[in-house]
Amino acid sequence: MPQSPQGEDCKKLAAFLDSSIDSSGRNESALIKTLYEAQRIFGYLPKEAVFLISERLNVAVSKVYGVISFYSFFTTKPKGRYQVKVCLGTACFVRGAEKIARELESRLGIKLGETSLDRKFSLESLRCVGACGLAPVTLVNGKGYGRLEVKDIGPMLEQYTDGKS
Repeated sequence: MPQSPQGEDCKKLAAFLDSSIDSSGRNESALIKTLYEAQRIFGYLPKEAVFLISERLNVAVSKVYGVISFYSFFTTKPKGRYQVKVCLGTACFVRGAEKIARELESRLGIKLGETSLDRKFSLESLRCVGACGLAPVTLVNGKGYGRLEVKDIGPMLEQYTDGKS
């Protein structure tokens, strides 16, 4: 179960907020950069951080959640230590990305859009990573793996599981 943000992480966010607030009292212009920083600190946007941001920036909670839900970059769910992203764009799909996604689901024991209970892995899909010539492509924490075949998934995951895929 995800822990509530506390301690050093909250202090980091509070310090960032202190540096972002101007004298006007309403600080909507700082909202996106503050959400970005909060997500960098916590790895996601926990409810407590959202309420702190709302209060300190003097922006309605509903507006904060509106921004979070509009931008796909932001998430209110904890992500795994290793974020596995499968491109399902046209070129990747045509070259077998769906089989790659199913193999990853099977090996990780989670579905697309989920995070493992131990928060070691998150599995997501993307529409295009801009590497169509390497299709199908999967990213793990931003590192690209191209021209994948189902047989490549085990060795790829071993780098992140100490050989226990």
